[in-house]
Amino acid sequence: MSEPVLVVSDLTKKFGALTAVDGVSFEVRPGEILGIAGPNGSGKSTLFNAITRVPFAQTSGIVLFKGAQISNLANNEIAKRGIARTFQRESVFGNLSSIDNVLVTIEQTNRASAFAQKIALAEQALDLVGFPATLHNWQAGRLPVYLRKLVMIAGAVALDPAVLLLDEPASGLTVSEIDKMRALITHLNELGMTILLVEHVLSLLMEVSDRLMVLDQGRVIALGDPATVVANPTVIEAYLGTPA
Repeated sequence: MSEPVLVVSDLTKKFGALTAVDGVSFEVRPGEILGIAGPNGSGKSTLFNAITRVPFAQTSGIVLFKGAQISNLANNEIAKRGIARTFQRESVFGNLSSIDNVLVTIEQTNRASAFAQKIALAEQALDLVGFPATLHNWQAGRLPVYLRKLVMIAGAVALDPAVLLLDEPASGLTVSEIDKMRALITHLNELGMTILLVEHVLSLLMEVSDRLMVLDQGRVIALGDPATVVANPTVIEAYLGTPA
């Protein structure tokens, strides 16, 4: 069996007296899709923040990427090494064109020096996520939610990551758009990207995830085969509450 590409060990993030992520540990194998679920406020996005150190670092704990510790690196160095992420909201520069949004990311890498090469990489990333070529020069802030999400994902993909962290990519989408997002996640995984997927759309998680991890109050309460995890009484109680 291949060695884990990502190892998270006893990761903790505290905000004063509040512990948002509480001793979380797990491993991810190359080519795996690890789904991450949990009630609102369970620490899912904070976990992504702590792993990538965007916008803040962990309080304690260790993250290993390809066997090397990255938990003491700057966030831009973590990205350059091959870990990219998206956010819950469609975090785009609204006044810039779609292609310029992706160019902002490429400027932070060493993938190309000539401007023409950078443009080609940006176009390639947008094409890869299925963004319409006719809208490359449209102002990103004028785009509908689904297309803004594609611009954000294209920016992450432009880093050529080995591990991609997707934070609720299906939120705010229609049923048909969720189907497209499902196909995109599967496609990126088939291209070789290991994916960590935070999502509230449980049907999407169940269909694409190799394993499912559930957080509650910052702690891992279940991790394993998706069908087994969702049938776990502890998971059901976390989502639905204790029966009266």
